[in-house]
Amino acid sequence: MKAKKIIFAILILAIVGAFVAYKMYNKPHINVAETSSDISLQAKTIIDNFSSDETKANEKYLDKIIKVTGEIVSIKTENETTIISLNGNDFGNVLCYLSDETKNEISSLKEGQIISLKGICTGFLMDVVLVKCVITN
Repeated sequence: MKAKKIIFAILILAIVGAFVAYKMYNKPHINVAETSSDISLQAKTIIDNFSSDETKANEKYLDKIIKVTGEIVSIKTENETTIISLNGNDFGNVLCYLSDETKNEISSLKEGQIISLKGICTGFLMDVVLVKCVITN
């Protein structure tokens, strides 16, 4: 009798797990270009916030659409992904991974230029990372 209860509990957990996995896999795509930003700020500000209190900054910025403005430190392409690095502070920069649709707009950009980008904040490693970025100015 006890074995049947354990098997039944495992079966229920497997069904719930499969449902959650299905929902996460089919989560709707966010079009950053057409969605308004949740927060607008300077690159230095977001770096300072993550450097001083990462937990609080995660609560405020993680998985939100952020519009960030700053000076371009570098523009590079890795594995067909273009990354624009915005000047933050001595502790790090803001790395903006451009969306595929925006890659064609980088030809006119150069280091030292002030630019605004909008993307989804995925957190802080050595730098703040924004993905699916689009140029807004």
